[in-house]
Amino acid sequence: MKAKLWGLLTATALLGLGGTAQADDLTLGYLPALAGPFATLSRTDEIAAQIAIDEINAGGGIVGKKLKIISFDTGGKPDQAVVGLGKLADDDKVLAVIGPFSSGECRVVFPAGEREGIVTMSMASSAPKLAEPFTYALRNTSDEGYMFRKVMKTLQDKKYPVATAAIAYATDDVISKTMGEIVLPNVMKAAGTDIKGSVTFQTQAFDMAPQVSQLKEMATDLVGVGSGPDAAVRLVQEMRRQGVTSRLVAGSTIGDSELAKRMGNDGDGTVIPTTFYSGVSPKAKAFEAEMIKRSKAAGIERSGVSQFEAATYDIVQFYAYAMKQAKVTGDPAKLAAERTAIRDALRAMTDYPALEGPISFGKNGDALKPVYIIEMHGGTWNLIGTHPAGS
Repeated sequence: MKAKLWGLLTATALLGLGGTAQADDLTLGYLPALAGPFATLSRTDEIAAQIAIDEINAGGGIVGKKLKIISFDTGGKPDQAVVGLGKLADDDKVLAVIGPFSSGECRVVFPAGEREGIVTMSMASSAPKLAEPFTYALRNTSDEGYMFRKVMKTLQDKKYPVATAAIAYATDDVISKTMGEIVLPNVMKAAGTDIKGSVTFQTQAFDMAPQVSQLKEMATDLVGVGSGPDAAVRLVQEMRRQGVTSRLVAGSTIGDSELAKRMGNDGDGTVIPTTFYSGVSPKAKAFEAEMIKRSKAAGIERSGVSQFEAATYDIVQFYAYAMKQAKVTGDPAKLAAERTAIRDALRAMTDYPALEGPISFGKNGDALKPVYIIEMHGGTWNLIGTHPAGS
């Protein structure tokens, strides 16, 4: 079976991803989602991974061996994600797996990884408690409820109108539905916001006019969005066309670094959480510059970095740290034991100096991260709130 990558074919050729590792290499598997509702968020994560690989190898690798990645495109489909995990674990004998991306994929990959005895670490899945039942499942993300509570607190601190809200969400995706039916309404209600109603749509829906007509009748301060970025763009364009001026709020599911440019003035006032802000350190700023440069070389114009790219970079760095702590050798006869040693080192890791800030993993398998609240205005994202990890 071979990984099928669309959209990053040029980048793959440039970066050497998805190739066959040499016998003396240490290999990581990777499960990108290059189709489906979150393809626009996932498509450049491999560039971020390769930046980390290049840095690690330039520093001498791990026990003198180079680190390599073997990829398998899931197409955003849970069943393909499980197939990919099996190939990477059983055929390619990788030591650990980067990904998968979405909560729908993680829901089936995490138990499969537990059976295989191999760590899988998502850079994006944020539906509540998906990693909690497992020991080999980790997420370099924070729970959407944890992050959206910071959104509502920031809005209140800035005295933005939050008295009433409606919710618009996709019903054909796990995290979008979770956001629309659980996270957004529960957090808003806890903040004292009156939920006037909700509207639903399919991820690929093109005509949002009927849903927006209902939102217009509700006339709320906020519209909470549970979807990927593409649907959010179509929704806000139709809202403004119909004269709906409600402020969009959402979780990290629409956290595309290019979303502000895509929405333009229609998106003014949109507020979301993110776990990466390039202004936090010189290291984060340098990473953003390198991401923009390499993306451009691959034919992808970028103006900034998403939290998912930063999380992917950090996952590779976490694995390198854990391999060194576990004194991994890459000996095929020790594969099972070394996979478990990587898990144990990650579980014991404390305040790793990541791009996003000091990171440890909680007992539920999720990373404890700082949260930055950003607001869209004039085609750019602006920082309006910062919440330390665990706050």
